[in-house]
Amino acid sequence: MKEIRLNAFDMSCVGHIGHGLWTHPRDQSWRYTDLDYWTGLARTLERGLFDGLFLADVVGVYDVYDSSPEAALRNAAQVPVNDPLLLVPAMAQATQHLSFGVTCNVSYEQPYLFARRMSTLDHLSRGRIAWNIVTGYLDSAARAMGQPALPAHDSRYDMADDFMEVVYKLWEGSWQEDAVRRDRANGIYADPARVHEIHHDGPHFKSQGVHLAEPSPQRTPVLYQAGSSARGRAFAAQHAECIFVAGNAKATVAETVRDVRARAAARGRDPADILAFISACVVVAPTEAEAREKAAEYARHRSLEGGLVHMAGGTGIDYAGIGWDEPISTSQTNAMQSSLDSLTKKGTAAFTKRHLAEQYGIGGRTQPIIGDPGQVADAMIAWITETDIDGFNLSRTVMPECIEDFVDLVVPELQARGVYKREYRPGSYRAKLRDDGLARLPASHPAAQYRRPSRS
Repeated sequence: MKEIRLNAFDMSCVGHIGHGLWTHPRDQSWRYTDLDYWTGLARTLERGLFDGLFLADVVGVYDVYDSSPEAALRNAAQVPVNDPLLLVPAMAQATQHLSFGVTCNVSYEQPYLFARRMSTLDHLSRGRIAWNIVTGYLDSAARAMGQPALPAHDSRYDMADDFMEVVYKLWEGSWQEDAVRRDRANGIYADPARVHEIHHDGPHFKSQGVHLAEPSPQRTPVLYQAGSSARGRAFAAQHAECIFVAGNAKATVAETVRDVRARAAARGRDPADILAFISACVVVAPTEAEAREKAAEYARHRSLEGGLVHMAGGTGIDYAGIGWDEPISTSQTNAMQSSLDSLTKKGTAAFTKRHLAEQYGIGGRTQPIIGDPGQVADAMIAWITETDIDGFNLSRTVMPECIEDFVDLVVPELQARGVYKREYRPGSYRAKLRDDGLARLPASHPAAQYRRPSRS
Protein backbone atom coordinates (compact mmCIF):
# COMPACT_ATOMS: atom_id res chain seq x y z
CA MET A 1 0.00 0.00 0.00
CA LYS A 2 1.17 3.53 -0.76
CA GLU A 3 2.43 5.78 2.03
CA ILE A 4 -0.25 8.17 3.27
CA ARG A 5 0.51 11.86 2.78
CA LEU A 6 -0.95 14.45 5.14
CA ASN A 7 -1.64 18.16 5.06
CA ALA A 8 -3.38 20.20 7.71
CA PHE A 9 -6.10 22.33 6.11
CA ASP A 10 -6.49 25.75 7.67
CA MET A 11 -7.06 29.42 6.93
CA SER A 12 -5.81 32.66 8.46
CA CYS A 13 -9.19 33.46 9.98
CA VAL A 14 -11.45 32.57 12.90
CA GLY A 15 -14.07 30.48 11.12
CA HIS A 16 -12.88 28.25 8.29
CA ILE A 17 -15.18 25.30 7.45
CA GLY A 18 -16.53 24.01 10.77
CA HIS A 19 -18.63 27.11 11.35
CA GLY A 20 -19.42 28.05 14.93
CA LEU A 21 -16.68 25.96 16.52
CA TRP A 22 -14.81 29.15 17.43
CA THR A 23 -17.39 29.48 20.23
CA HIS A 24 -16.08 26.32 21.92
CA PRO A 25 -14.34 27.30 25.19
CA ARG A 26 -11.14 25.44 24.29
CA ASP A 27 -10.87 26.78 20.76
CA GLN A 28 -7.94 29.12 20.10
CA SER A 29 -8.63 30.11 16.50
CA TRP A 30 -9.28 33.69 17.61
CA ARG A 31 -5.48 33.88 17.98
CA TYR A 32 -5.07 33.80 14.18
CA THR A 33 -3.43 37.27 14.31
CA ASP A 34 -0.69 35.99 16.65
CA LEU A 35 2.48 34.64 15.02
CA ASP A 36 3.15 32.47 18.08
CA TYR A 37 -0.13 30.65 17.34
CA TRP A 38 1.06 29.77 13.85
CA THR A 39 4.63 28.85 14.73
CA GLY A 40 3.29 26.64 17.53
CA LEU A 41 0.94 24.94 15.07
CA ALA A 42 3.81 24.45 12.61
CA ARG A 43 5.97 22.78 15.26
CA THR A 44 3.13 20.43 16.22
CA LEU A 45 2.57 19.48 12.58
CA GLU A 46 6.27 18.82 12.10
CA ARG A 47 6.28 16.66 15.24
CA GLY A 48 3.55 14.65 13.53
CA LEU A 49 5.58 14.48 10.29
CA PHE A 50 2.84 16.24 8.30
CA ASP A 51 3.88 16.96 4.73
CA GLY A 52 2.38 20.41 4.70
CA LEU A 53 0.08 23.08 6.04
CA PHE A 54 -2.42 23.88 3.29
CA LEU A 55 -3.70 27.44 3.76
CA ALA A 56 -6.99 28.33 2.12
CA ASP A 57 -7.90 31.90 1.27
CA VAL A 58 -10.80 33.86 -0.14
CA VAL A 59 -10.94 37.31 -1.72
CA GLY A 60 -14.22 39.05 -0.98
CA VAL A 61 -16.91 38.35 1.60
CA TYR A 62 -19.85 35.95 1.66
CA ASP A 63 -22.74 38.30 0.94
CA VAL A 64 -25.09 36.11 -1.11
CA TYR A 65 -27.00 34.95 2.00
CA ASP A 66 -29.74 37.51 2.64
CA SER A 67 -27.97 39.78 0.10
CA SER A 68 -25.69 41.06 2.85
CA PRO A 69 -22.35 40.33 4.57
CA GLU A 70 -24.00 40.69 8.00
CA ALA A 71 -24.46 36.98 8.66
CA ALA A 72 -20.89 36.26 7.55
CA LEU A 73 -19.58 38.88 9.96
CA ARG A 74 -21.76 37.64 12.83
CA ASN A 75 -20.53 34.08 12.36
CA ALA A 76 -16.93 34.87 11.40
CA ALA A 77 -17.55 32.90 8.20
CA GLN A 78 -14.10 33.37 6.67
CA VAL A 79 -14.13 37.04 7.58
CA PRO A 80 -12.08 38.68 9.00
CA VAL A 81 -9.29 36.94 7.06
CA ASN A 82 -5.59 37.74 6.71
CA ASP A 83 -3.09 37.17 3.91
CA PRO A 84 -1.74 33.59 4.20
CA LEU A 85 1.56 34.32 2.41
CA LEU A 86 2.85 36.52 5.23
CA LEU A 87 2.68 33.62 7.70
CA VAL A 88 5.06 31.38 5.77
CA PRO A 89 8.49 32.89 6.59
CA ALA A 90 7.86 32.75 10.35
CA MET A 91 6.62 29.15 10.22
CA ALA A 92 9.46 28.14 7.92
CA GLN A 93 11.95 29.60 10.39
CA ALA A 94 10.33 27.58 13.20
CA THR A 95 10.58 24.27 11.30
CA GLN A 96 12.98 22.28 9.15
CA HIS A 97 10.77 20.06 6.97
CA LEU A 98 7.13 21.15 7.10
CA SER A 99 5.98 22.64 3.80
CA PHE A 100 3.35 25.28 3.09
CA GLY A 101 0.64 25.50 0.46
CA VAL A 102 -0.79 28.97 -0.07
CA THR A 103 -3.95 29.83 -1.98
CA CYS A 104 -3.66 32.72 -4.43
CA ASN A 105 -6.34 33.91 -6.84
CA VAL A 106 -5.14 34.49 -10.42
CA SER A 107 -8.16 36.70 -11.16
CA TYR A 108 -6.70 39.50 -9.05
CA GLU A 109 -2.95 39.03 -9.39
CA GLN A 110 -0.41 40.33 -11.87
CA PRO A 111 1.79 37.41 -12.91
CA TYR A 112 5.07 39.36 -13.06
CA LEU A 113 4.99 40.46 -9.42
CA PHE A 114 3.30 37.28 -8.23
CA ALA A 115 6.14 35.21 -9.70
CA ARG A 116 8.63 37.19 -7.61
CA ARG A 117 6.59 36.72 -4.41
CA MET A 118 6.48 32.96 -4.87
CA SER A 119 10.18 32.76 -5.70
CA THR A 120 10.90 34.77 -2.56
CA LEU A 121 8.86 32.37 -0.42
CA ASP A 122 10.56 29.40 -2.04
CA HIS A 123 13.96 30.89 -1.20
CA LEU A 124 13.03 31.80 2.38
CA SER A 125 11.46 28.41 3.06
CA ARG A 126 14.35 26.53 1.42
CA GLY A 127 12.11 25.01 -1.21
CA ARG A 128 9.04 24.27 0.90
CA ILE A 129 6.35 26.27 -0.87
CA ALA A 130 3.29 25.21 -2.89
CA TRP A 131 0.64 27.24 -4.66
CA ASN A 132 -3.05 26.36 -4.69
CA ILE A 133 -4.27 27.90 -7.95
CA VAL A 134 -7.81 29.32 -7.75
CA THR A 135 -9.87 31.60 -9.97
CA GLY A 136 -12.39 32.84 -7.38
CA TYR A 137 -16.15 32.49 -7.11
CA LEU A 138 -17.42 35.58 -5.26
CA ASP A 139 -18.99 38.56 -7.01
CA SER A 140 -18.12 40.60 -3.92
CA ALA A 141 -14.44 40.12 -4.74
CA ALA A 142 -14.89 41.34 -8.31
CA ARG A 143 -16.72 44.45 -7.12
CA ALA A 144 -14.08 45.14 -4.47
CA MET A 145 -11.39 44.89 -7.15
CA GLY A 146 -13.15 47.39 -9.39
CA GLN A 147 -14.84 44.95 -11.77
CA PRO A 148 -18.57 45.03 -12.50
CA ALA A 149 -19.01 41.31 -11.85
CA LEU A 150 -17.15 38.03 -11.68
CA PRO A 151 -16.13 36.82 -15.15
CA ALA A 152 -17.88 33.72 -16.46
CA HIS A 153 -16.78 30.40 -14.93
CA ASP A 154 -14.95 28.91 -17.92
CA SER A 155 -13.44 32.24 -19.00
CA ARG A 156 -11.78 32.49 -15.59
CA TYR A 157 -9.94 29.27 -16.39
CA ASP A 158 -9.01 30.60 -19.84
CA MET A 159 -7.41 33.58 -18.12
CA ALA A 160 -5.70 31.25 -15.64
CA ASP A 161 -4.14 29.27 -18.51
CA ASP A 162 -2.66 32.51 -19.85
CA PHE A 163 -1.45 33.48 -16.35
CA MET A 164 0.29 30.12 -15.98
CA GLU A 165 2.18 30.55 -19.24
CA VAL A 166 3.60 33.87 -18.02
CA VAL A 167 4.79 32.54 -14.67
CA TYR A 168 6.22 29.38 -16.26
CA LYS A 169 8.29 31.51 -18.60
CA LEU A 170 9.55 33.57 -15.66
CA TRP A 171 10.27 30.71 -13.25
CA GLU A 172 11.63 28.19 -15.73
CA GLY A 173 13.01 30.17 -18.65
CA SER A 174 14.29 33.58 -17.61
CA TRP A 175 17.39 32.48 -15.68
CA GLN A 176 19.52 29.61 -16.90
CA GLU A 177 20.60 27.14 -14.26
CA ASP A 178 24.18 28.45 -14.35
CA ALA A 179 23.32 32.16 -14.60
CA VAL A 180 24.32 32.96 -11.01
CA ARG A 181 28.12 33.11 -10.84
CA ARG A 182 28.89 34.86 -7.51
CA ASP A 183 32.37 35.52 -8.88
CA ARG A 184 33.96 37.82 -6.32
CA ALA A 185 37.33 37.95 -8.08
CA ASN A 186 35.84 39.38 -11.27
CA GLY A 187 32.91 41.22 -9.68
CA ILE A 188 30.25 39.23 -11.57
CA TYR A 189 27.25 38.11 -9.59
CA ALA A 190 25.11 36.97 -12.53
CA ASP A 191 26.10 36.42 -16.15
CA PRO A 192 23.87 38.74 -18.22
CA ALA A 193 24.17 36.42 -21.21
CA ARG A 194 22.40 33.72 -19.22
CA VAL A 195 19.51 35.85 -17.96
CA HIS A 196 16.77 36.34 -20.54
CA GLU A 197 13.76 38.56 -21.01
CA ILE A 198 10.51 36.77 -21.47
CA HIS A 199 8.15 37.92 -24.20
CA HIS A 200 4.51 37.09 -23.67
CA ASP A 201 1.63 38.47 -25.68
CA GLY A 202 -1.40 36.49 -24.61
CA PRO A 203 -5.14 37.09 -24.70
CA HIS A 204 -5.19 38.31 -21.09
CA PHE A 205 -1.62 39.17 -20.08
CA LYS A 206 1.35 40.81 -21.74
CA SER A 207 4.81 40.79 -20.22
CA GLN A 208 8.35 41.61 -21.31
CA GLY A 209 11.27 41.51 -18.89
CA VAL A 210 13.57 39.33 -16.85
CA HIS A 211 12.39 37.53 -13.75
CA LEU A 212 13.38 39.66 -10.77
CA ALA A 213 14.39 36.70 -8.58
CA GLU A 214 17.24 34.30 -9.15
CA PRO A 215 16.27 30.62 -9.42
CA SER A 216 14.81 29.29 -6.18
CA PRO A 217 15.23 25.69 -4.97
CA GLN A 218 12.10 24.48 -6.78
CA ARG A 219 11.88 27.25 -9.41
CA THR A 220 8.16 26.56 -9.88
CA PRO A 221 6.36 25.90 -6.57
CA VAL A 222 4.45 22.66 -6.12
CA LEU A 223 1.15 23.22 -7.93
CA TYR A 224 -2.19 22.40 -6.28
CA GLN A 225 -5.61 22.78 -7.87
CA ALA A 226 -9.07 22.10 -6.47
CA GLY A 227 -11.54 22.59 -9.33
CA SER A 228 -13.82 19.61 -9.95
CA SER A 229 -15.97 21.01 -12.76
CA ALA A 230 -15.26 19.78 -16.28
CA ARG A 231 -13.25 22.92 -17.02
CA GLY A 232 -11.50 22.70 -13.65
CA ARG A 233 -10.49 19.09 -14.31
CA ALA A 234 -9.07 20.06 -17.70
CA PHE A 235 -7.04 22.81 -16.04
CA ALA A 236 -5.79 20.40 -13.37
CA ALA A 237 -4.79 17.83 -15.98
CA GLN A 238 -2.71 20.48 -17.72
CA HIS A 239 -1.05 22.10 -14.71
CA ALA A 240 -1.57 20.45 -11.33
CA GLU A 241 0.83 18.21 -9.45
CA CYS A 242 -1.65 17.73 -6.60
CA ILE A 243 -5.42 17.88 -6.77
CA PHE A 244 -7.67 18.59 -3.79
CA VAL A 245 -10.91 16.59 -4.00
CA ALA A 246 -13.94 16.92 -1.74
CA GLY A 247 -16.71 14.39 -1.33
CA ASN A 248 -18.26 11.80 0.96
CA ALA A 249 -18.88 9.09 -1.65
CA LYS A 250 -15.85 6.95 -2.48
CA ALA A 251 -17.13 6.11 -5.96
CA THR A 252 -17.46 9.79 -6.86
CA VAL A 253 -14.00 10.64 -5.54
CA ALA A 254 -12.45 7.67 -7.35
CA GLU A 255 -14.09 8.76 -10.62
CA THR A 256 -12.74 12.30 -10.26
CA VAL A 257 -9.22 11.04 -9.59
CA ARG A 258 -9.34 8.62 -12.55
CA ASP A 259 -10.70 11.28 -14.87
CA VAL A 260 -8.07 13.91 -14.05
CA ARG A 261 -5.23 11.40 -14.41
CA ALA A 262 -6.65 10.14 -17.72
CA ARG A 263 -6.89 13.71 -19.00
CA ALA A 264 -3.28 14.30 -17.93
CA ALA A 265 -2.13 11.18 -19.78
CA ALA A 266 -3.93 12.39 -22.90
CA ARG A 267 -1.78 15.54 -22.71
CA GLY A 268 1.43 13.54 -22.56
CA ARG A 269 1.90 13.75 -18.82
CA ASP A 270 2.62 10.81 -16.53
CA PRO A 271 -0.64 10.31 -14.59
CA ALA A 272 1.42 9.15 -11.60
CA ASP A 273 2.74 12.71 -11.39
CA ILE A 274 -0.67 13.84 -10.06
CA LEU A 275 -1.25 13.19 -6.37
CA ALA A 276 -4.79 13.36 -5.03
CA PHE A 277 -5.75 14.66 -1.57
CA ILE A 278 -9.24 14.46 -0.11
CA SER A 279 -10.75 16.72 2.51
CA ALA A 280 -11.15 14.90 5.82
CA CYS A 281 -12.30 15.79 9.33
CA VAL A 282 -11.17 13.56 12.19
CA VAL A 283 -12.36 13.40 15.79
CA VAL A 284 -10.28 10.89 17.73
CA ALA A 285 -9.92 9.84 21.37
CA PRO A 286 -8.46 6.81 23.17
CA THR A 287 -11.84 5.02 22.96
CA GLU A 288 -14.73 5.19 20.51
CA ALA A 289 -17.12 6.28 23.27
CA GLU A 290 -14.86 9.20 24.19
CA ALA A 291 -14.50 10.20 20.54
CA ARG A 292 -18.27 10.21 20.00
CA GLU A 293 -18.80 12.20 23.18
CA LYS A 294 -16.22 14.73 21.99
CA ALA A 295 -17.86 14.97 18.55
CA ALA A 296 -21.25 15.57 20.15
CA GLU A 297 -19.72 18.26 22.35
CA TYR A 298 -18.25 19.96 19.28
CA ALA A 299 -21.54 19.69 17.41
CA ARG A 300 -23.34 21.67 20.10
CA HIS A 301 -21.26 24.68 19.02
CA ARG A 302 -21.83 24.47 15.27
CA SER A 303 -23.55 27.35 13.50
CA LEU A 304 -26.14 26.34 10.93
CA GLU A 305 -26.40 29.93 9.75
CA GLY A 306 -22.64 30.07 9.27
CA GLY A 307 -22.77 26.92 7.15
CA LEU A 308 -25.60 28.30 5.02
CA VAL A 309 -23.69 31.56 4.55
CA HIS A 310 -20.68 29.62 3.31
CA MET A 311 -22.72 27.43 0.98
CA ALA A 312 -24.63 30.42 -0.39
CA GLY A 313 -21.35 32.03 -1.40
CA GLY A 314 -20.06 28.82 -2.91
CA THR A 315 -23.17 27.99 -4.93
CA GLY A 316 -24.49 31.48 -5.65
CA ILE A 317 -27.88 30.58 -4.13
CA ASP A 318 -29.45 32.74 -1.41
CA TYR A 319 -30.87 30.29 1.13
CA ALA A 320 -32.09 32.97 3.55
CA GLY A 321 -35.53 33.46 2.00
CA ILE A 322 -36.14 29.82 1.09
CA GLY A 323 -38.36 27.56 3.17
CA TRP A 324 -36.82 24.49 4.78
CA ASP A 325 -38.64 22.03 2.52
CA GLU A 326 -39.03 24.20 -0.56
CA PRO A 327 -37.37 22.70 -3.66
CA ILE A 328 -34.28 24.66 -4.64
CA SER A 329 -33.30 25.15 -8.25
CA THR A 330 -29.69 24.15 -8.87
CA SER A 331 -29.46 25.59 -12.36
CA GLN A 332 -26.00 26.65 -13.35
CA THR A 333 -24.64 29.75 -11.64
CA ASN A 334 -21.35 31.60 -11.99
CA ALA A 335 -19.99 30.43 -8.63
CA MET A 336 -18.43 27.06 -7.77
CA GLN A 337 -19.96 24.70 -10.31
CA SER A 338 -18.44 21.70 -8.54
CA SER A 339 -20.40 22.58 -5.39
CA LEU A 340 -23.65 22.62 -7.32
CA ASP A 341 -22.76 19.39 -9.09
CA SER A 342 -22.13 17.62 -5.78
CA LEU A 343 -25.47 18.77 -4.40
CA THR A 344 -27.36 17.36 -7.36
CA LYS A 345 -25.73 13.91 -7.03
CA LYS A 346 -27.28 13.01 -3.68
CA GLY A 347 -30.07 10.92 -5.12
CA THR A 348 -32.79 12.99 -3.43
CA ALA A 349 -36.06 13.74 -5.14
CA ALA A 350 -35.53 17.47 -4.61
CA PHE A 351 -32.74 19.45 -3.10
CA THR A 352 -33.92 21.52 -0.12
CA LYS A 353 -32.41 23.68 2.59
CA ARG A 354 -33.21 20.93 5.09
CA HIS A 355 -31.09 18.48 3.07
CA LEU A 356 -28.25 20.97 3.11
CA ALA A 357 -28.56 21.53 6.86
CA GLU A 358 -28.43 17.79 7.48
CA GLN A 359 -25.17 17.60 5.52
CA TYR A 360 -23.45 20.49 7.26
CA GLY A 361 -21.70 19.58 10.48
CA ILE A 362 -18.44 20.04 12.37
CA GLY A 363 -16.47 19.17 9.24
CA GLY A 364 -18.46 21.39 6.94
CA ARG A 365 -20.03 19.16 4.31
CA THR A 366 -17.37 16.49 4.91
CA GLN A 367 -18.70 13.72 7.13
CA PRO A 368 -16.24 13.37 10.02
CA ILE A 369 -14.29 10.23 10.81
CA ILE A 370 -15.02 9.56 14.49
CA GLY A 371 -13.45 6.83 16.60
CA ASP A 372 -10.46 5.45 18.42
CA PRO A 373 -7.03 5.48 16.71
CA GLY A 374 -7.55 2.07 15.14
CA GLN A 375 -10.94 2.98 13.72
CA VAL A 376 -9.62 6.24 12.28
CA ALA A 377 -6.68 4.41 10.71
CA ASP A 378 -9.06 1.81 9.23
CA ALA A 379 -11.17 4.55 7.65
CA MET A 380 -8.18 6.40 6.21
CA ILE A 381 -6.69 3.24 4.74
CA ALA A 382 -10.05 2.36 3.19
CA TRP A 383 -10.16 5.73 1.42
CA ILE A 384 -6.66 5.17 0.04
CA THR A 385 -7.29 1.64 -1.20
CA GLU A 386 -10.79 2.21 -2.58
CA THR A 387 -10.29 5.56 -4.34
CA ASP A 388 -6.57 5.62 -5.23
CA ILE A 389 -6.09 8.96 -3.49
CA ASP A 390 -2.67 9.65 -2.02
CA GLY A 391 -3.47 11.55 1.15
CA PHE A 392 -5.68 13.86 3.17
CA ASN A 393 -6.17 17.54 3.84
CA LEU A 394 -7.29 17.43 7.48
CA SER A 395 -9.70 20.26 8.27
CA ARG A 396 -9.78 21.69 11.75
CA THR A 397 -12.45 21.46 14.43
CA VAL A 398 -11.40 22.85 17.82
CA MET A 399 -7.91 24.29 17.60
CA PRO A 400 -5.27 23.29 18.37
CA GLU A 401 -6.49 20.21 20.23
CA CYS A 402 -7.76 18.49 17.08
CA ILE A 403 -4.24 18.59 15.60
CA GLU A 404 -2.61 17.54 18.86
CA ASP A 405 -5.07 14.62 19.21
CA PHE A 406 -4.30 13.44 15.69
CA VAL A 407 -0.53 13.70 16.14
CA ASP A 408 -0.56 11.93 19.52
CA LEU A 409 -3.10 9.21 18.72
CA VAL A 410 -3.47 8.57 14.99
CA VAL A 411 0.07 9.10 13.71
CA PRO A 412 1.56 6.30 15.91
CA GLU A 413 -1.22 3.96 14.77
CA LEU A 414 -0.56 4.67 11.09
CA GLN A 415 3.17 4.21 11.65
CA ALA A 416 2.61 0.89 13.40
CA ARG A 417 0.69 -0.30 10.34
CA GLY A 418 3.51 0.73 8.01
CA VAL A 419 1.47 3.27 6.03
CA TYR A 420 3.01 6.50 7.35
CA LYS A 421 6.59 7.73 7.44
CA ARG A 422 8.80 7.67 10.53
CA GLU A 423 11.06 10.45 9.28
CA TYR A 424 11.05 13.09 6.59
CA ARG A 425 12.76 12.59 3.28
CA PRO A 426 15.47 15.16 2.49
CA GLY A 427 14.99 17.97 0.02
CA SER A 428 12.29 20.32 -1.17
CA TYR A 429 8.54 19.91 -0.85
CA ARG A 430 8.34 18.39 -4.32
CA ALA A 431 11.21 16.01 -3.53
CA LYS A 432 9.46 14.90 -0.35
CA LEU A 433 6.14 14.30 -2.10
CA ARG A 434 7.48 12.42 -5.11
CA ASP A 435 8.70 8.84 -4.89
CA ASP A 436 11.59 9.70 -7.22
CA GLY A 437 12.73 12.66 -5.09
CA LEU A 438 12.67 15.05 -8.06
CA ALA A 439 13.15 18.66 -6.88
CA ARG A 440 12.01 20.35 -10.09
CA LEU A 441 8.99 19.85 -12.31
CA PRO A 442 9.28 16.68 -14.41
CA ALA A 443 10.09 16.98 -18.10
CA SER A 444 6.54 15.96 -19.07
CA HIS A 445 5.04 19.01 -17.36
CA PRO A 446 4.11 21.82 -19.80
CA ALA A 447 6.32 24.31 -17.94
CA ALA A 448 9.42 22.32 -18.90
CA GLN A 449 9.20 23.56 -22.51
CA TYR A 450 10.41 26.99 -21.37
CA ARG A 451 13.66 25.78 -19.82
CA ARG A 452 16.97 26.84 -21.35
CA PRO A 453 19.98 24.53 -21.27
CA SER A 454 23.02 25.48 -19.22
CA ARG A 455 26.20 26.42 -21.09
CA SER A 456 29.77 25.62 -20.19
